[in-house]
Amino acid sequence: MKLDHWQALLGRTTMTGMDIVLRPVGWIHSSEHMSAQGSRENYWGDIISEIRLDDSRFASDALEGLTEFSHVEVLFYLHGVSEASVVVARRHPRNNPNWPQVGIFAQRGKARPNRIAATVCRLLSVQGLTLKVQGLDAFDGSPVLDIKPVFAEFTPDRAAIRQPKWSHELMADYFARGKS
Repeated sequence: MKLDHWQALLGRTTMTGMDIVLRPVGWIHSSEHMSAQGSRENYWGDIISEIRLDDSRFASDALEGLTEFSHVEVLFYLHGVSEASVVVARRHPRNNPNWPQVGIFAQRGKARPNRIAATVCRLLSVQGLTLKVQGLDAFDGSPVLDIKPVFAEFTPDRAAIRQPKWSHELMADYFARGKS
């Protein structure tokens, strides 16, 4: 559909200033908690989390067929990030001066304008309204916005992905295992 069609459907002449309201589909339950000392930056590979769907909105058949997939993509809200800490310009990733300043959309920092994160993680099991996953980089209590199965056709050939050297350094231990 063309933009003018969408504008007519929404009864607007402009798309600016639009508020989008989302309801969590569930919540993350994890041994990882936000703390005053700061949050975990690396070694998410061994972390096992549960995603519990909202039982007032969903029945277990909402997850039917999901066990046929090895991985899911979880979109969640970074609820521990304050509005005041949100970055809308450029900065050093993880505030590391050894890495170049890049715009917030050229990094995966948590202080994002809409505080939405997306992670592909291994699906270990589904029981009732609960998914057990491994490698989800989210803290206990994080609202889950959506869950999608990972189709190989949606993932690019890893060899075809281009990214700067600093990003490889940043991610070297991010999903590493053994230090949880």
